Amino acid sequence: MLRLYHSPTSPYVRKVMVLLHETGQADDVELVHASGTPVDPGTMPLAHNPLGKIPALERPEGAALYDSRVICRYLDDRAGGRLYPPKPRLWETLTLEATADGILDAALLMVYEERVRPADLRYEAWVEGQWAKIERTLDVLESRWMSHLGGPLDMGQIAVACAISYVDFRHGDRAWRVERPHLAAWHAEFAQRPSMEATVPPA
Repeated sequence: MLRLYHSPTSPYVRKVMVLLHETGQADDVELVHASGTPVDPGTMPLAHNPLGKIPALERPEGAALYDSRVICRYLDDRAGGRLYPPKPRLWETLTLEATADGILDAALLMVYEERVRPADLRYEAWVEGQWAKIERTLDVLESRWMSHLGGPLDMGQIAVACAISYVDFRHGDRAWRVERPHLAAWHAEFAQRPSMEATVPPA
């Protein structure tokens, strides 16, 4: 059986979990809880990912896999290649997935600044710089990517939905929807998928 090191609040893990539900593989994976921070690895699976990050996936046929994009490609291939379409759409899907991960990277750095860095060392301009990255990216999704987001289900859509949901989860006071009505409507509909509802992080 596969073993996935995970935390229910990790947005990178959520991408993997949504894929598992969408491809009917959720029962094939044993979940192993792990948590930590950049300054304290805690129970992170260092033997399987020396970077001290989750998700990490143990598999019977080889070394553990890590980085959510690698794991998602592996699991999608295992299920018959449903969520990474053929070229040329593949390049758009991969770009969207990378774009979504960039949103997550910035949003998580904002969280770490508040939770990990001592209060007297926090740098508000740096936090706002991370948020500016997110806003620019949401603008591009609104202006350039709605056609793809509204197309057949793929991993780019899942990644974007998980990224936006994480922004809501950790930075819900940021009113990003006001100037992005199409993206907001798309996310509201996508969030109703059973796979998304089954992976909502605990409050």
